[in-house]
Amino acid sequence: MKASWVYRLLLVTALIAVPTLAQAKDKDKGPEARPIYNRDQWLPPSVPTSDDVLRIPVPADFNAPKGSFVLVGGRLFDGTGKPARPATIVVEGKSITAVLGPDDKNWPPDAVVYDVAGKTVMPGLIDLHTHLTFLEGAADASIYSSANTSGAESVMRGVKRLGVYLESGVTTVRDVASHGDTPFVLKRLQATGELPGPRIFAAGQLITQTGGHAALHAFQPGYPEIADKNPNSMVRIASGPDEWREAVRLQFAKGADLIKLASEYSQEEITAAVDEAHSLGLPVTVDSETQYIDMAIKAGVDSIEHPLPRSDAAIALMAKRGIASVPTLVAYRIIMRGSGGYFGSTSRRFELNETVNENMVAKMRRAGVKMGIGLDVVALAGTGFLPGSYIDELESFHRIGFTKVEALVAATKTGAEILRMGDRLGTIEPGKLADIIVVDGNPDEDFGALRKVKTAFVNGRLMLQDGRIYKAAHEEVPMPTAK
Repeated sequence: MKASWVYRLLLVTALIAVPTLAQAKDKDKGPEARPIYNRDQWLPPSVPTSDDVLRIPVPADFNAPKGSFVLVGGRLFDGTGKPARPATIVVEGKSITAVLGPDDKNWPPDAVVYDVAGKTVMPGLIDLHTHLTFLEGAADASIYSSANTSGAESVMRGVKRLGVYLESGVTTVRDVASHGDTPFVLKRLQATGELPGPRIFAAGQLITQTGGHAALHAFQPGYPEIADKNPNSMVRIASGPDEWREAVRLQFAKGADLIKLASEYSQEEITAAVDEAHSLGLPVTVDSETQYIDMAIKAGVDSIEHPLPRSDAAIALMAKRGIASVPTLVAYRIIMRGSGGYFGSTSRRFELNETVNENMVAKMRRAGVKMGIGLDVVALAGTGFLPGSYIDELESFHRIGFTKVEALVAATKTGAEILRMGDRLGTIEPGKLADIIVVDGNPDEDFGALRKVKTAFVNGRLMLQDGRIYKAAHEEVPMPTAK
Protein backbone atom coordinates (compact mmCIF):
# COMPACT_ATOMS: atom_id res chain seq x y z
CA MET A 1 0.00 0.00 0.00
CA LYS A 2 2.79 2.35 0.97
CA ALA A 3 4.72 1.56 -2.26
CA SER A 4 1.59 2.22 -4.32
CA TRP A 5 1.17 5.65 -2.69
CA VAL A 6 4.81 6.54 -3.37
CA TYR A 7 4.47 5.40 -7.00
CA ARG A 8 1.37 7.59 -7.50
CA LEU A 9 3.15 10.60 -5.96
CA LEU A 10 6.13 10.12 -8.27
CA LEU A 11 3.85 9.79 -11.30
CA VAL A 12 1.97 13.00 -10.49
CA THR A 13 5.25 14.83 -9.89
CA ALA A 14 6.60 13.63 -13.24
CA LEU A 15 3.44 14.72 -15.07
CA ILE A 16 3.70 18.17 -13.51
CA ALA A 17 7.41 18.38 -14.30
CA VAL A 18 7.10 17.47 -17.97
CA PRO A 19 5.48 20.71 -19.18
CA THR A 20 7.70 22.71 -16.81
CA LEU A 21 10.84 21.22 -18.36
CA ALA A 22 9.43 21.71 -21.84
CA GLN A 23 8.68 25.33 -21.09
CA ALA A 24 12.21 25.84 -19.76
CA LYS A 25 13.68 24.27 -22.88
CA ASP A 26 11.48 26.43 -25.11
CA LYS A 27 11.90 29.63 -23.07
CA ASP A 28 13.90 31.46 -25.73
CA LYS A 29 11.75 31.40 -28.85
CA GLY A 30 13.86 34.03 -30.55
CA PRO A 31 13.25 37.76 -31.01
CA GLU A 32 9.80 39.06 -31.89
CA ALA A 33 11.12 41.67 -34.33
CA ARG A 34 12.61 40.78 -37.68
CA PRO A 35 16.43 40.59 -38.03
CA ILE A 36 18.38 43.55 -39.35
CA TYR A 37 18.02 44.01 -43.09
CA ASN A 38 21.41 43.55 -44.74
CA ARG A 39 21.81 46.68 -46.84
CA ASP A 40 24.88 45.26 -48.62
CA GLN A 41 23.26 42.12 -50.00
CA TRP A 42 22.13 43.66 -53.31
CA LEU A 43 25.43 45.43 -53.99
CA PRO A 44 28.52 43.66 -55.34
CA PRO A 45 31.80 44.49 -53.52
CA SER A 46 32.88 46.55 -56.55
CA VAL A 47 30.26 49.23 -55.74
CA PRO A 48 31.67 51.76 -53.22
CA THR A 49 29.34 52.74 -50.39
CA SER A 50 29.29 55.37 -47.65
CA ASP A 51 31.40 54.68 -44.58
CA ASP A 52 28.47 54.31 -42.22
CA VAL A 53 25.68 51.87 -41.47
CA LEU A 54 23.48 53.24 -44.27
CA ARG A 55 25.86 51.93 -47.00
CA ILE A 56 24.64 54.34 -49.67
CA PRO A 57 26.34 54.01 -53.09
CA VAL A 58 28.93 56.78 -53.57
CA PRO A 59 31.72 57.64 -56.04
CA ALA A 60 34.94 55.69 -55.53
CA ASP A 61 36.85 58.71 -54.19
CA PHE A 62 34.01 60.02 -52.01
CA ASN A 63 35.37 61.89 -48.96
CA ALA A 64 38.87 60.54 -49.63
CA PRO A 65 41.82 62.92 -49.19
CA LYS A 66 44.52 63.10 -51.85
CA GLY A 67 47.99 61.58 -51.47
CA SER A 68 49.53 59.02 -49.14
CA PHE A 69 51.59 58.79 -45.98
CA VAL A 70 53.55 56.27 -43.94
CA LEU A 71 54.17 55.91 -40.21
CA VAL A 72 57.69 54.64 -39.70
CA GLY A 73 59.66 53.43 -36.70
CA GLY A 74 56.88 52.87 -34.16
CA ARG A 75 55.43 49.87 -32.37
CA LEU A 76 52.04 48.81 -33.70
CA PHE A 77 49.13 47.80 -31.48
CA ASP A 78 46.72 46.80 -34.22
CA GLY A 79 43.58 46.27 -32.11
CA THR A 80 43.13 42.61 -33.03
CA GLY A 81 44.46 41.36 -29.70
CA LYS A 82 47.90 40.46 -31.02
CA PRO A 83 50.93 41.70 -29.07
CA ALA A 84 52.38 45.03 -30.14
CA ARG A 85 55.21 44.77 -32.67
CA PRO A 86 57.49 47.01 -34.76
CA ALA A 87 55.79 47.89 -38.07
CA THR A 88 55.35 50.49 -40.79
CA ILE A 89 51.82 51.53 -41.74
CA VAL A 90 51.04 52.70 -45.28
CA VAL A 91 47.95 54.84 -45.98
CA GLU A 92 46.71 55.91 -49.40
CA GLY A 93 43.73 58.24 -49.54
CA LYS A 94 41.46 57.21 -46.68
CA SER A 95 42.50 53.57 -46.45
CA ILE A 96 45.27 51.53 -44.88
CA THR A 97 46.89 49.74 -47.81
CA ALA A 98 49.74 47.87 -46.13
CA VAL A 99 51.26 46.95 -42.78
CA LEU A 100 54.96 46.35 -43.45
CA GLY A 101 57.85 44.97 -41.48
CA PRO A 102 60.11 47.62 -39.90
CA ASP A 103 62.77 47.25 -42.62
CA ASP A 104 60.37 47.14 -45.59
CA LYS A 105 60.30 50.40 -47.56
CA ASN A 106 57.81 49.34 -50.21
CA TRP A 107 55.60 52.43 -50.09
CA PRO A 108 54.62 55.12 -52.68
CA PRO A 109 57.64 57.29 -53.50
CA ASP A 110 55.70 60.54 -52.96
CA ALA A 111 54.26 59.50 -49.59
CA VAL A 112 54.63 61.85 -46.62
CA VAL A 113 56.81 60.11 -44.03
CA TYR A 114 56.06 60.49 -40.30
CA ASP A 115 58.81 59.32 -37.95
CA VAL A 116 57.02 57.80 -34.92
CA ALA A 117 60.05 56.14 -33.32
CA GLY A 118 59.50 55.40 -29.63
CA LYS A 119 55.72 55.77 -29.94
CA THR A 120 52.76 53.41 -30.24
CA VAL A 121 50.57 53.46 -33.34
CA MET A 122 47.07 52.10 -32.74
CA PRO A 123 43.46 52.35 -33.93
CA GLY A 124 41.61 55.43 -32.74
CA LEU A 125 39.49 54.94 -29.63
CA ILE A 126 35.69 54.63 -29.91
CA ASP A 127 33.18 56.16 -27.48
CA LEU A 128 29.88 54.34 -27.94
CA HIS A 129 27.79 56.59 -25.70
CA THR A 130 27.85 60.35 -26.02
CA HIS A 131 25.40 63.23 -26.38
CA LEU A 132 27.25 65.91 -28.28
CA THR A 133 24.72 68.69 -27.60
CA PHE A 134 23.61 67.84 -24.04
CA LEU A 135 23.51 70.88 -21.76
CA GLU A 136 26.08 70.91 -18.96
CA GLY A 137 25.29 71.45 -15.30
CA ALA A 138 25.85 75.20 -15.45
CA ALA A 139 22.59 75.72 -17.33
CA ASP A 140 19.63 76.74 -15.20
CA ALA A 141 16.75 74.33 -14.63
CA SER A 142 14.34 75.94 -17.08
CA ILE A 143 16.76 75.75 -20.01
CA TYR A 144 18.01 72.34 -18.93
CA SER A 145 14.59 70.77 -19.44
CA SER A 146 13.57 72.82 -22.47
CA ALA A 147 13.04 71.37 -25.91
CA ASN A 148 13.73 74.73 -27.46
CA THR A 149 17.47 75.16 -27.02
CA SER A 150 19.09 77.06 -29.85
CA GLY A 151 20.29 74.98 -32.78
CA ALA A 152 23.29 77.28 -33.20
CA GLU A 153 24.21 76.88 -29.55
CA SER A 154 23.88 73.10 -29.87
CA VAL A 155 26.26 73.07 -32.82
CA MET A 156 28.83 75.11 -30.90
CA ARG A 157 28.68 72.71 -27.94
CA GLY A 158 29.18 69.82 -30.35
CA VAL A 159 32.15 71.44 -32.11
CA LYS A 160 33.87 72.09 -28.78
CA ARG A 161 33.35 68.50 -27.61
CA LEU A 162 34.52 66.97 -30.86
CA GLY A 163 37.84 68.78 -30.44
CA VAL A 164 38.31 67.49 -26.90
CA TYR A 165 37.49 63.93 -28.00
CA LEU A 166 40.09 64.13 -30.75
CA GLU A 167 42.76 65.45 -28.39
CA SER A 168 41.99 62.44 -26.16
CA GLY A 169 42.53 59.91 -28.94
CA VAL A 170 38.86 59.27 -29.72
CA THR A 171 38.33 59.06 -33.48
CA THR A 172 34.76 57.70 -33.47
CA VAL A 173 31.74 58.64 -31.36
CA ARG A 174 28.26 57.15 -31.28
CA ASP A 175 25.83 59.95 -30.46
CA VAL A 176 22.81 58.34 -28.78
CA ALA A 177 20.58 61.45 -28.63
CA SER A 178 21.20 65.09 -29.41
CA HIS A 179 19.12 68.11 -30.27
CA GLY A 180 17.26 68.29 -33.58
CA ASP A 181 19.35 67.86 -36.70
CA THR A 182 22.60 69.00 -35.02
CA PRO A 183 24.33 65.59 -34.92
CA PHE A 184 23.65 65.10 -38.62
CA VAL A 185 25.04 68.53 -39.49
CA LEU A 186 28.17 67.78 -37.44
CA LYS A 187 28.48 64.34 -39.05
CA ARG A 188 28.36 65.80 -42.56
CA LEU A 189 30.93 68.52 -41.84
CA GLN A 190 33.30 66.08 -40.16
CA ALA A 191 32.99 63.53 -42.95
CA THR A 192 34.03 66.03 -45.61
CA GLY A 193 37.02 67.23 -43.59
CA GLU A 194 35.60 70.69 -42.93
CA LEU A 195 35.39 70.04 -39.20
CA PRO A 196 38.25 68.39 -37.25
CA GLY A 197 36.94 65.72 -34.93
CA PRO A 198 35.98 62.06 -34.63
CA ARG A 199 33.64 60.48 -37.15
CA ILE A 200 30.05 60.48 -35.91
CA PHE A 201 27.40 57.76 -35.84
CA ALA A 202 24.14 59.45 -34.86
CA ALA A 203 20.85 58.15 -33.48
CA GLY A 204 18.98 61.43 -33.74
CA GLN A 205 16.33 61.74 -31.04
CA LEU A 206 15.92 59.29 -28.17
CA ILE A 207 12.49 57.65 -28.35
CA THR A 208 10.51 57.10 -25.15
CA GLN A 209 6.94 57.28 -23.85
CA THR A 210 5.28 60.15 -22.01
CA GLY A 211 6.99 60.22 -18.62
CA GLY A 212 9.70 57.79 -19.74
CA HIS A 213 13.43 58.11 -19.13
CA ALA A 214 14.73 61.50 -20.36
CA ALA A 215 11.19 62.63 -21.28
CA LEU A 216 11.72 65.91 -19.41
CA HIS A 217 14.12 66.95 -22.18
CA ALA A 218 11.22 66.87 -24.67
CA PHE A 219 9.00 69.35 -22.91
CA GLN A 220 9.03 73.11 -22.87
CA PRO A 221 8.18 74.04 -19.25
CA GLY A 222 4.56 75.06 -18.97
CA TYR A 223 3.68 73.87 -22.49
CA PRO A 224 4.01 70.06 -22.57
CA GLU A 225 1.03 69.69 -24.90
CA ILE A 226 2.84 71.52 -27.75
CA ALA A 227 6.42 70.42 -27.19
CA ASP A 228 6.28 66.64 -27.10
CA LYS A 229 6.84 66.37 -30.86
CA ASN A 230 9.26 69.29 -31.12
CA PRO A 231 11.85 68.50 -33.83
CA ASN A 232 14.49 70.54 -31.97
CA SER A 233 14.27 68.37 -28.87
CA MET A 234 16.77 65.58 -28.12
CA VAL A 235 13.83 63.33 -27.15
CA ARG A 236 10.84 62.11 -29.15
CA ILE A 237 7.72 61.17 -27.17
CA ALA A 238 5.67 58.36 -28.70
CA SER A 239 2.56 56.52 -27.54
CA GLY A 240 1.48 53.19 -28.97
CA PRO A 241 3.16 50.90 -31.53
CA ASP A 242 2.26 53.05 -34.55
CA GLU A 243 3.82 56.19 -33.06
CA TRP A 244 6.95 54.26 -32.07
CA ARG A 245 7.28 53.08 -35.68
CA GLU A 246 6.76 56.62 -36.95
CA ALA A 247 9.38 57.97 -34.52
CA VAL A 248 11.89 55.45 -35.90
CA ARG A 249 11.08 56.45 -39.47
CA LEU A 250 11.65 60.12 -38.67
CA GLN A 251 15.17 59.41 -37.36
CA PHE A 252 15.91 57.30 -40.44
CA ALA A 253 14.71 60.12 -42.69
CA LYS A 254 17.18 62.49 -40.99
CA GLY A 255 20.06 60.06 -41.62
CA ALA A 256 20.27 58.00 -38.43
CA ASP A 257 22.91 55.27 -38.16
CA LEU A 258 21.10 53.58 -35.28
CA ILE A 259 17.99 53.98 -33.15
CA LYS A 260 18.02 54.76 -29.41
CA LEU A 261 15.05 53.73 -27.25
CA ALA A 262 14.45 54.24 -23.53
CA SER A 263 12.09 52.79 -20.94
CA GLU A 264 9.36 52.90 -20.02
CA TYR A 265 7.40 51.21 -22.83
CA SER A 266 4.99 48.37 -23.51
CA GLN A 267 6.11 45.16 -25.16
CA GLU A 268 4.11 46.09 -28.24
CA GLU A 269 5.80 49.50 -28.47
CA ILE A 270 9.39 48.31 -28.27
CA THR A 271 8.77 45.35 -30.55
CA ALA A 272 7.26 47.68 -33.17
CA ALA A 273 10.21 50.09 -32.92
CA VAL A 274 12.83 47.36 -33.19
CA ASP A 275 11.00 45.72 -36.07
CA GLU A 276 10.78 49.02 -37.95
CA ALA A 277 14.45 49.89 -37.34
CA HIS A 278 15.63 46.45 -38.42
CA SER A 279 13.49 46.63 -41.55
CA LEU A 280 15.44 49.80 -42.44
CA GLY A 281 18.81 48.19 -41.71
CA LEU A 282 19.43 50.07 -38.46
CA PRO A 283 20.62 48.54 -35.18
CA VAL A 284 18.81 49.44 -31.95
CA THR A 285 20.24 50.24 -28.56
CA VAL A 286 18.16 50.77 -25.44
CA ASP A 287 18.46 52.51 -22.08
CA SER A 288 16.42 50.29 -19.80
CA GLU A 289 16.35 48.36 -16.54
CA THR A 290 14.70 45.41 -14.73
CA GLN A 291 11.56 44.18 -16.53
CA TYR A 292 12.16 46.59 -19.42
CA ILE A 293 15.42 44.81 -20.21
CA ASP A 294 13.40 41.57 -20.46
CA MET A 295 11.06 43.31 -22.91
CA ALA A 296 13.98 44.67 -24.93
CA ILE A 297 15.59 41.24 -25.19
CA LYS A 298 12.26 39.71 -26.19
CA ALA A 299 11.86 42.33 -28.91
CA GLY A 300 15.35 41.66 -30.28
CA VAL A 301 17.43 44.79 -29.58
CA ASP A 302 21.10 44.83 -30.53
CA SER A 303 22.67 46.44 -27.47
CA ILE A 304 21.76 47.64 -23.99
CA GLU A 305 23.31 50.69 -22.32
CA HIS A 306 24.39 51.09 -18.67
CA PRO A 307 25.03 48.69 -15.75
CA LEU A 308 21.41 48.72 -14.55
CA PRO A 309 19.73 45.75 -12.77
CA ARG A 310 18.75 42.68 -14.75
CA SER A 311 18.25 39.01 -13.92
CA ASP A 312 20.75 36.22 -14.49
CA ALA A 313 18.30 34.82 -17.06
CA ALA A 314 18.40 38.14 -18.94
CA ILE A 315 22.20 38.11 -18.95
CA ALA A 316 22.22 34.55 -20.28
CA LEU A 317 19.82 35.54 -23.09
CA MET A 318 21.96 38.57 -23.96
CA ALA A 319 24.96 36.28 -24.38
CA LYS A 320 22.99 33.68 -26.34
CA ARG A 321 21.49 36.21 -28.76
CA GLY A 322 24.62 38.32 -29.16
CA ILE A 323 23.10 41.41 -27.54
CA ALA A 324 25.97 43.72 -26.63
CA SER A 325 26.46 45.85 -23.54
CA VAL A 326 27.86 49.39 -23.18
CA PRO A 327 28.22 49.66 -19.39
CA THR A 328 29.16 53.38 -18.95
CA LEU A 329 30.46 52.69 -15.44
CA VAL A 330 32.36 55.96 -15.26
CA ALA A 331 29.20 58.05 -15.73
CA TYR A 332 27.56 56.58 -12.65
CA ARG A 333 30.80 56.87 -10.69
CA ILE A 334 30.97 60.60 -11.44
CA ILE A 335 27.29 61.14 -10.60
CA MET A 336 27.43 59.27 -7.30
CA ARG A 337 30.72 60.75 -6.19
CA GLY A 338 29.51 64.21 -7.08
CA SER A 339 26.04 64.12 -5.50
CA GLY A 340 26.05 61.03 -3.26
CA GLY A 341 23.51 59.14 -5.35
CA TYR A 342 21.34 59.04 -8.46
CA PHE A 343 18.39 61.13 -7.34
CA GLY A 344 15.10 62.36 -8.77
CA SER A 345 14.63 59.79 -11.55
CA THR A 346 11.58 57.55 -11.89
CA SER A 347 13.62 55.18 -14.08
CA ARG A 348 16.35 54.59 -11.48
CA ARG A 349 14.34 53.17 -8.56
CA PHE A 350 16.87 50.66 -7.27
CA GLU A 351 20.24 50.54 -5.58
CA LEU A 352 23.11 52.03 -7.54
CA ASN A 353 26.66 52.15 -6.23
CA GLU A 354 30.10 51.44 -7.63
CA THR A 355 30.30 47.90 -6.23
CA VAL A 356 26.81 46.89 -7.42
CA ASN A 357 27.50 48.31 -10.89
CA GLU A 358 30.87 46.61 -11.32
CA ASN A 359 29.44 43.30 -10.07
CA MET A 360 26.72 43.51 -12.71
CA VAL A 361 29.26 44.12 -15.48
CA ALA A 362 31.50 41.33 -14.17
CA LYS A 363 28.50 38.97 -14.40
CA MET A 364 27.98 39.93 -18.02
CA ARG A 365 31.65 39.36 -18.79
CA ARG A 366 31.59 35.89 -17.22
CA ALA A 367 28.48 35.06 -19.26
CA GLY A 368 30.23 36.05 -22.50
CA VAL A 369 28.29 39.25 -23.29
CA LYS A 370 30.12 41.43 -25.83
CA MET A 371 31.06 44.77 -24.25
CA GLY A 372 32.38 48.06 -25.63
CA ILE A 373 33.53 51.33 -24.14
CA GLY A 374 31.08 54.22 -23.79
CA LEU A 375 31.30 57.08 -21.31
CA ASP A 376 27.97 58.98 -21.19
CA VAL A 377 29.85 61.75 -19.39
CA VAL A 378 27.96 64.79 -20.61
CA ALA A 379 26.58 66.69 -17.61
CA LEU A 380 28.66 68.25 -14.84
CA ALA A 381 32.07 68.88 -16.43
CA GLY A 382 31.17 66.94 -19.59
CA THR A 383 34.12 66.31 -21.86
CA GLY A 384 36.26 68.25 -19.39
CA PHE A 385 36.96 64.93 -17.66
CA LEU A 386 38.67 63.55 -20.79
CA PRO A 387 40.97 61.74 -21.24
CA GLY A 388 40.75 60.69 -17.57
CA SER A 389 37.15 59.50 -17.89
CA TYR A 390 38.08 57.19 -20.80
CA ILE A 391 41.10 55.86 -18.89
CA ASP A 392 38.85 55.30 -15.86
CA GLU A 393 36.45 53.17 -17.93
CA LEU A 394 39.36 51.10 -19.26
CA GLU A 395 40.56 50.58 -15.70
CA SER A 396 37.05 49.46 -14.71
CA PHE A 397 37.14 46.82 -17.46
CA HIS A 398 40.55 45.71 -16.18
CA ARG A 399 39.20 45.35 -12.62
CA ILE A 400 36.33 43.11 -13.70
CA GLY A 401 38.61 40.67 -15.51
CA PHE A 402 39.73 42.09 -18.85
CA THR A 403 43.46 42.11 -19.50
CA LYS A 404 44.81 45.50 -20.55
CA VAL A 405 45.05 44.29 -24.13
CA GLU A 406 41.45 42.99 -24.01
CA ALA A 407 40.23 46.32 -22.63
CA LEU A 408 41.89 48.20 -25.51
CA VAL A 409 40.37 45.72 -27.97
CA ALA A 410 36.97 46.53 -26.42
CA ALA A 411 37.77 50.22 -27.02
CA THR A 412 38.58 49.68 -30.69
CA LYS A 413 37.70 46.44 -32.48
CA THR A 414 34.68 45.52 -30.35
CA GLY A 415 33.35 49.06 -30.48
CA ALA A 416 33.45 48.93 -34.27
CA GLU A 417 31.59 45.62 -34.25
CA ILE A 418 28.86 47.03 -31.99
CA LEU A 419 28.52 49.91 -34.48
CA ARG A 420 28.15 47.28 -37.23
CA MET A 421 31.29 48.77 -38.78
CA GLY A 422 33.77 46.00 -38.00
CA ASP A 423 34.57 45.61 -41.69
CA ARG A 424 35.89 49.18 -41.90
CA LEU A 425 36.93 50.37 -38.45
CA GLY A 426 38.51 49.25 -35.18
CA THR A 427 41.81 47.68 -36.29
CA ILE A 428 44.89 48.62 -38.26
CA GLU A 429 44.80 46.17 -41.14
CA PRO A 430 44.93 46.56 -44.94
CA GLY A 431 41.56 47.61 -46.29
CA LYS A 432 40.41 49.38 -43.12
CA LEU A 433 39.77 53.11 -42.92
CA ALA A 434 42.73 55.11 -41.64
CA ASP A 435 41.50 56.18 -38.20
CA ILE A 436 44.84 56.09 -36.41
CA ILE A 437 46.36 57.63 -33.30
CA VAL A 438 50.03 57.91 -32.25
CA VAL A 439 50.68 57.72 -28.51
CA ASP A 440 53.84 58.71 -26.66
CA GLY A 441 54.03 55.54 -24.55
CA ASN A 442 52.64 52.01 -24.38
CA PRO A 443 48.88 52.16 -23.63
CA ASP A 444 48.62 48.37 -23.83
CA GLU A 445 50.80 48.28 -20.72
CA ASP A 446 49.78 51.55 -19.06
CA PHE A 447 46.41 53.16 -19.86
CA GLY A 448 47.80 56.45 -18.55
CA ALA A 449 49.83 56.77 -21.76
CA LEU A 450 46.57 57.82 -23.43
CA ARG A 451 47.09 61.22 -21.84
CA LYS A 452 49.86 61.68 -24.40
CA VAL A 453 48.13 61.30 -27.76
CA LYS A 454 50.36 63.24 -30.14
CA THR A 455 48.91 62.62 -33.60
CA ALA A 456 45.54 61.54 -34.96
CA PHE A 457 44.30 60.77 -38.45
CA VAL A 458 40.60 60.36 -39.19
CA ASN A 459 39.66 58.97 -42.59
CA GLY A 460 43.28 59.45 -43.66
CA ARG A 461 43.22 63.16 -42.79
CA LEU A 462 45.66 64.63 -40.29
CA MET A 463 43.47 66.17 -37.60
CA LEU A 464 45.77 66.25 -34.55
CA GLN A 465 49.44 67.25 -34.61
CA ASP A 466 51.73 67.62 -31.58
CA GLY A 467 48.67 67.10 -29.38
CA ARG A 468 46.77 70.04 -30.86
CA ILE A 469 43.90 70.26 -33.33
CA TYR A 470 45.24 70.53 -36.88
CA LYS A 471 43.41 72.12 -39.78
CA ALA A 472 44.98 72.66 -43.16
CA ALA A 473 45.53 76.27 -44.14
CA HIS A 474 43.01 77.99 -46.36
CA GLU A 475 43.79 77.76 -50.06
CA GLU A 476 42.88 80.83 -52.05
CA VAL A 477 40.49 80.32 -54.93
CA PRO A 478 41.43 82.43 -58.01
CA MET A 479 39.09 85.28 -58.82
CA PRO A 480 37.16 84.94 -62.08
CA THR A 481 38.78 86.75 -64.97
CA ALA A 482 37.08 89.55 -66.86
CA LYS A 483 35.39 88.56 -70.10
